[in-house]
Amino acid sequence: MPAKGWVDYKALKAAVSIPEVLDHYGLLEKLSERGDALVGSCPIHKGENKTSFRVSLAKNVFHCFSCDAGGNVLDLVAALEGVSLRDAALSLQAWHPGPPTTETSPPSTPPLPEEVEDGEANKPLNFALKSLDAQHPYLAERGLSGETIATFGLGFYSRRGLLHDRIAIPIHNAGGELVAYAGRFLGTPAADEPKYKLPVGFRKSLELFNLHRAAATDGEVLIVVEGFFDCMTLWQRGLRRTVALMGSTLSTAQARLIGEAVGRGGRVELLFDEDAAGRAGRDAAASRLAPLCYVRSLALPHEGAQPEDLDGEVLRQLLA
Repeated sequence: MPAKGWVDYKALKAAVSIPEVLDHYGLLEKLSERGDALVGSCPIHKGENKTSFRVSLAKNVFHCFSCDAGGNVLDLVAALEGVSLRDAALSLQAWHPGPPTTETSPPSTPPLPEEVEDGEANKPLNFALKSLDAQHPYLAERGLSGETIATFGLGFYSRRGLLHDRIAIPIHNAGGELVAYAGRFLGTPAADEPKYKLPVGFRKSLELFNLHRAAATDGEVLIVVEGFFDCMTLWQRGLRRTVALMGSTLSTAQARLIGEAVGRGGRVELLFDEDAAGRAGRDAAASRLAPLCYVRSLALPHEGAQPEDLDGEVLRQLLA
């Protein structure tokens, strides 16, 4: 249960977008973007395949036409967690950066709020998956070379279990210890099937994908992207100081990791997907990182663009 304390409900509703909440709970990937809305099956009353759940991005509200749930971000958190609006606000306050600021360079002091996290750090695994098929055609279709596949330890996992018939992607902590595997569905999954599967209990908000490699690479700029394949593609193109959030929301823990990696006066460039969730996440991340380092937000050239889709020349122009 969240700790009791003062809550500014108005500021929270103004600062937090519903896509950020959905991403935090691992639900954003299950919805589709249609114009100025997100649609899909309802995450509140589960077990249906209808597209009854709708989020208005312009109004920052949601509604389900089946169970009649609806409201703002606080109503959504309360419904997802089964708690009161006050406890929902306290929970939201614990992980969200708060109202955005126009600050883009480090002030004289760089404090962030004390980390409020339930539970322990992700524990290193005492095993590694064997018999991964590094030659699976899906990896070549994503444009990854044999060297990149080997560096990141990728492969198709055919055995029974969480990652059955998925591409296994190893995730390491900042110290380089293996803490989890993500499983990527081959192609586009059905509406009720997640694109990525993560182990129960694994908390992606505490890790940055590829941080242990990026931190060991010389350079002045750290590039932050959303997804695994964005990160691996940029790595392959020579941008070795690239990390991924594994979503569009930057947590307090991830911000601290970035601050430690670049140091005072370090430079960070945000290269998020050019869609509603990416833009919201990019703005929130810029505000959260501003007290720690110099940060630049980069808009991609067209709606729906992702970093891995950009050719080398466009990428060079963006980062110039």
